[in-house]
Amino acid sequence: MNAWRHYAVVLLFLTACCGLAVRVVYLAVSEKQFLQEQGDARSVRSEVIPSYRGVVYDRLGEPLAVSTPVVAVWTDPTSVRLSNTDIARLAPSLDLSPKSLARLLTDNAEKSFVYLKRQVSWTAAEKIRGLEIEGLYFHGAYHRYYPAAETTAHLVGVTDVDDVGLEGVELAFDHLLKGQHGQKVVLKDRLGNTIRDLNYVRAPRFGKDLNLSVDLRLQYFAHRELKAAVEHHSATSGSLVMLDVDTGEILALVNAPSYNPNEPLKPGYAGMRNRAVTDTYEPGSTVKPFTVLAALESGRYQPGTQIDTAPGYFRVGNKLVQDPVNLGSISLAEALQKSSQVGITKVALQLDKRAVFDVLLRAGVGQYIGTGLPGESLGSISEAGLDNPVIRATLAYGYGLTLSPLQLAQAYLVIANGGVRMPLSAIKIHEPPKGERVYNQRDVQDVLAMMERVTTLGGTAPRASVAGYRVAGKTGTVRVVVETGYSDELHVALFAGIVPVSDPRIVMVVVVNEPTRGGIGGGVVAAPVFSRVAERALRLLGVEPDAARSERVRSI
Repeated sequence: MNAWRHYAVVLLFLTACCGLAVRVVYLAVSEKQFLQEQGDARSVRSEVIPSYRGVVYDRLGEPLAVSTPVVAVWTDPTSVRLSNTDIARLAPSLDLSPKSLARLLTDNAEKSFVYLKRQVSWTAAEKIRGLEIEGLYFHGAYHRYYPAAETTAHLVGVTDVDDVGLEGVELAFDHLLKGQHGQKVVLKDRLGNTIRDLNYVRAPRFGKDLNLSVDLRLQYFAHRELKAAVEHHSATSGSLVMLDVDTGEILALVNAPSYNPNEPLKPGYAGMRNRAVTDTYEPGSTVKPFTVLAALESGRYQPGTQIDTAPGYFRVGNKLVQDPVNLGSISLAEALQKSSQVGITKVALQLDKRAVFDVLLRAGVGQYIGTGLPGESLGSISEAGLDNPVIRATLAYGYGLTLSPLQLAQAYLVIANGGVRMPLSAIKIHEPPKGERVYNQRDVQDVLAMMERVTTLGGTAPRASVAGYRVAGKTGTVRVVVETGYSDELHVALFAGIVPVSDPRIVMVVVVNEPTRGGIGGGVVAAPVFSRVAERALRLLGVEPDAARSERVRSI
């Protein structure tokens, strides 16, 4: 009896084994494709291979924007529901509270793809993987990092969470910096970990690196001094632009206030605006060198030509033009040195009605610069109303037109280059571009010599002087337009300068908007910033002091 039971059990076991074997063979032969597809659907995935965004460097190779690897953590709430225990374990690693993480999952319960956290560091991602929570998935990405932070924020710009340029060079040259993502097929386990790569569909194409024209050292000093000036004078904002005379490259471009692109951005924050490029101002007396140039071009004036400014005021139509004091009879050079409104107005009204307008137009005022920086302003200047003496008078001393700090710097670059207008560039260039001559060189040299007197004792900007170097420039103090007209309380302080006069190397424009403490004039507020930044810049660029240069020339 026992033997019968034994053989029965063995027979049943063998029968079951045969049945299983037959079923395995049947499935392997008849249902192979179906089973393969079902297995692949659960373990084979197509993954994106993120491309590396190009690095942004300064002109000397210092990195200004780099991409660092990060990890995105996601889940599929429709297939896996995380328990309260899992949520409590996971939340701290995502820098979230368990309550907010639970709400995120509940609000997206019907979605098959939900990011739990993007741009998680590799260290944090490994910690999350170590929790071994089923239903979590990971994929690699890159996060943009800006080593110079707020110092270069307005020029370099920032990218969004998808690594797409939003501001500055990141936006303007996004088509060059961004690459093309690759694709691969991988085998994953039930926890979402990649077991092995099965096939590479497409290799990623990395973005191109970009060398900007700015020098990070100059950018740093410019930012520091401008920020200090804005704070010291309780101003609302400020801008500074520095150009290379030989090439037209932007060596420094800063604004205050600025922002840190490495931190979360606040929508609508005014500090993100690149004021040096986007904001326009009436330039005031910084236009007077161009009025003097128009006078020289007419052939009716020389630097020593006398102008009677007595009794210190002059009526043009219904407008009274006046100087702070009665300067009496002064030369054209003195009119520029002392920024005489009466003297400049009388000169302008003796010229052809389009004379000053045409000179400004040739300097690029009111025209597109073409640096490619986002929001670049055209400014405004119009020939309408030039028949009116009041319009011609106000244009001569810088009212009735607007331009950005960058446009003002470009105009002064023409003077620094002896009358040759050059294109500006935010990208490092290897060969100086060919400029276009727009002014007579002799006339420009005379204007430059007159502008040098502005920065000496007796001029309006002795505080713009730089020890060891000859400086030429012009101040501007402009009243701000409010709802009721020009304000008597709010002003814009400007200084535009060229240094050294003997062999111009840099052009710099400083604008401080609405200073309310410690002075309001360009000679008091903006000129000292020019002096401090120019002094450091000349030494860093290896520009020989004028005294040493003169001694070397004499020895030759």
